[in-house]
Amino acid sequence: MREKRLGPIVAALGVLVMALFLPAVAGAQDGGLDSGDTAWMLTATALVLFMTLPGLALFYAGMVRSKNVLSVLMQCFAIAGLMTVLWVVYGYSLVFDDTGMEAGVINLHSFIGGLDRIFLSGMSVDSLAGTIPESVFATFQLTFAIITPALIVGAFAERMKFSALMWFMGLWFTLCYAPIAHMVWGGDGALLWDMGVLDFAGGTVVHINAGIAGLVAAVMIGQRKGFPSAHMPPHNLTLTVVGASLLWVGWFGFNAGSAVAADGSAGMAMLVTQVATATAALAWMFTEWTLRGKPGVLGIATGAIAGLVAITPASGSVGPMGAMAIGLLSGVGCFFAATSLKRALGYDDALDVFGVHAVGGIIGAILTGVFVHSALGGVGLEAGMTLGGQVWAQFLGVVITIVYTGVLSFVILKIIDRVIGLRVPEEQEVEGLDLTLHNERGYIL
Repeated sequence: MREKRLGPIVAALGVLVMALFLPAVAGAQDGGLDSGDTAWMLTATALVLFMTLPGLALFYAGMVRSKNVLSVLMQCFAIAGLMTVLWVVYGYSLVFDDTGMEAGVINLHSFIGGLDRIFLSGMSVDSLAGTIPESVFATFQLTFAIITPALIVGAFAERMKFSALMWFMGLWFTLCYAPIAHMVWGGDGALLWDMGVLDFAGGTVVHINAGIAGLVAAVMIGQRKGFPSAHMPPHNLTLTVVGASLLWVGWFGFNAGSAVAADGSAGMAMLVTQVATATAALAWMFTEWTLRGKPGVLGIATGAIAGLVAITPASGSVGPMGAMAIGLLSGVGCFFAATSLKRALGYDDALDVFGVHAVGGIIGAILTGVFVHSALGGVGLEAGMTLGGQVWAQFLGVVITIVYTGVLSFVILKIIDRVIGLRVPEEQEVEGLDLTLHNERGYIL
């Protein structure tokens, strides 16, 4: 009797379960919202913002002198605010509006998106980007727009006016970041996209872009007072290592999140990110240990960042073998760029933005074209693309990014210098930017 009574109840529960879950499954199959993908992208978005605040902010703050610690923190924080507003007003539209674009056709919109999406026009609660809410996709991409200009801060640390910095970041985002991001990620009709350039998470868009701008800014603003003869050690390596550790963890959102799905591509991106980072950290450490007699804490932390940078463009294309090779070459290559090359050329890239981000980004971008090959553990070349052709496309992508952002960064900085000046007066630089620009101290003396 009990079984007879339970039968209708079980049947009713079965119908209820089917009613609740089958529409969701059908919606996912039809290209609708996928809750798993959405949950992952919400997490990845938070991780990438975590990379700037507090990761990059702490990483940089520990490497400057104590009299400038607040200035670097302030710059990262202010950039996060400025980029958010600009992204909503027109940045998202300039990067992802595909109005007037057609595969294989070069026109204005091959270089920059349209303005149909200003103020996020057309975005609603129900708007989708693939299988996730468009609002989540837009916020995820916003976090990239935040960290890229924030990276540049390290090149001219301790000597740039805060007002000049704000103007530079706003103009640079508009004229350099948005066009490069559109050319790489804008889809069919975008210049570098149509050329077949592989950049999964931002080797060109983020790292080469920021690294070249940093070099131009460091050269134009000039060396810090006393450089290179005066000793300018990091004031707090503990902060730097904590910041580097936060960057390492956050980078899983950066790279694995760029799959824009909770799938095998995201899983492999996470694995190769870990492998390349660990390999680069050890490569830098052992290189420094061999040449200088002792392994440095700052060295292994910087080596890890070099590996993270280099694997970024490759993270959706290569396997573990390629990740180890990219990590090894970036660890050694960035070490020499941040030491020997900087000394030889005499530029004062205070926190090695060029040596780590530009050089690491170039190494990673070029090697993506090599290790994408299935015989080397990669996902395989696109139909009709040869290994030589892919490497050539990667090389052209690097050159176009360097030339474009190098020239535009110079022009922007030149205009700002003529109007309001780029550099603080010498007496303010000597006293420190914390007090002279913000009237606050990082530490109580």
